[in-house]
Amino acid sequence: MSERRSRRRRQSSADKQALNAVVKMTQPLNNTPPYELLGPAGTEKIVKAIETILKDHGMEYLDDPEALEIWRKNGAKVDGTMVYIDEDMLREFVGKAPSHFTQLAPNPANNVTIGNGHMCFAPVYGPPFVTDMDNGRREGTYEDFVKLIKLSASSPWLHHSGGTICEPNDLPVHNRHLDMLLAHTQYNDRAFMGSVTAGNNAEDSIKFAEVLYGADAIRENPALISLINVSSPRRYDDRMLACLKAYARAKQAMVISPFGFSGAMASVSSAATIAQLAAESLSGIVFSQMINAGTPVVMGVFQTNIDLQSGAPVFGSPEGQFSLFGIGEIARHYNLPYRSGGAFASSKIADAQAGYESIMSIYPAVQAHVNFMLHAAGWLEGGLATGYEKLVLDAEMLGALHKFMQGFEVSDATLDLDATIAAVPPGGHHLGTEYTMKHFRDAFHRNTMFDYDPFETWAENGAPTTMELANKRWKQQLKDYQAPTALDDAKKEELAAFVAKRKEEIPAVAFI
Repeated sequence: MSERRSRRRRQSSADKQALNAVVKMTQPLNNTPPYELLGPAGTEKIVKAIETILKDHGMEYLDDPEALEIWRKNGAKVDGTMVYIDEDMLREFVGKAPSHFTQLAPNPANNVTIGNGHMCFAPVYGPPFVTDMDNGRREGTYEDFVKLIKLSASSPWLHHSGGTICEPNDLPVHNRHLDMLLAHTQYNDRAFMGSVTAGNNAEDSIKFAEVLYGADAIRENPALISLINVSSPRRYDDRMLACLKAYARAKQAMVISPFGFSGAMASVSSAATIAQLAAESLSGIVFSQMINAGTPVVMGVFQTNIDLQSGAPVFGSPEGQFSLFGIGEIARHYNLPYRSGGAFASSKIADAQAGYESIMSIYPAVQAHVNFMLHAAGWLEGGLATGYEKLVLDAEMLGALHKFMQGFEVSDATLDLDATIAAVPPGGHHLGTEYTMKHFRDAFHRNTMFDYDPFETWAENGAPTTMELANKRWKQQLKDYQAPTALDDAKKEELAAFVAKRKEEIPAVAFI
């Protein structure tokens, strides 16, 4: 009994040292081969379908005469609010977009590369609710927003601070985007996202970034990456277009991503869904390059299917992964960075269902060579809630995926048969060999939260569930959190002054 307790104390101390040692994040390269579901012949068929959709069926650009005029001036066919382009125009303008880019972070050591084989994990985006074991499900507040940013900053496996990690519902709608931008720089020193709730809010995000980095610097490398959602099927609305135009003119990065549920906003045919969603994203990418050639863009897709019996969205379905793989191949065909995947779950808490659903989306995204994964940690209830326990559990799984993406080495050193085979006689063991002792710290990824104890030890510890362990973990991470020091006091004051000034200037009108 005392030996077990001593072992647990040593283990707990080792886990804490491991956590403290890895607060600094490192963005991984995905060294594994991409999974090719379509193959060359399938990709060619989908590309032809995309070209037909854009040429013959078109995209609607709603309530934005300026957008229609931009298309018209660049040679597109415009009929009312519908826009049609041929394959030559598609290839010409998509070819102007960079294949990869670097996004700036307040701490330059945390700049991230989007594309070129790199993976960037960002936390959940957009939920109006939060949930945890102690307080249950409730509307998100600014306090929750700050806590969740701190938890993201405390994980070495999240490379990005994200954007609306939860909605701070206790702040005024018309200016809360300013508090959110400021919080991302106060409590994290990683790259963050701009606002897309209105064109003016996008302009505020750009001006905030100019204060932070300088106007010239953010046009060399983007300071912001922002999510432009297509209103599937085949429609861009005026709000998204206002933000797209603002960010393109400032050469800020955008993820241009359809939001599609097969069976509702897309066909039940996986092939047709892939063609439609890819066409929707590519249309916006072409438009961005017409505004400002060379603007960094990411080809995105958010797709799953509905339950055709109930109409409810289903996460972690096989069909959702078909689109994830297929559009990844289309992104590589056009030499574009790719966004998809996430820790998606319909479950309301971080239970077994949530785990199964999430790994069905995260692991295929790694295999599909996604470059920017939004919603990589914290997603619950179909995106309606950010879970505290879910966020730290997902982040733990991302750590294992870092090791998976490294692949393994096949070399003379790793196939040194004297050290790895002959050193152990038949029936022996490798625990004490020189090779094992040399590599025992880095041979295998070690999860720092999951329980690997024997049943008796687990029972003696109170038989904790995974949820209980995660609850304890996020509280400890908040207790151990240390504020970033990348920005000096003068810069912090300058950013705060900008936010205060803009709050005085923005009228407190109803948000439409």
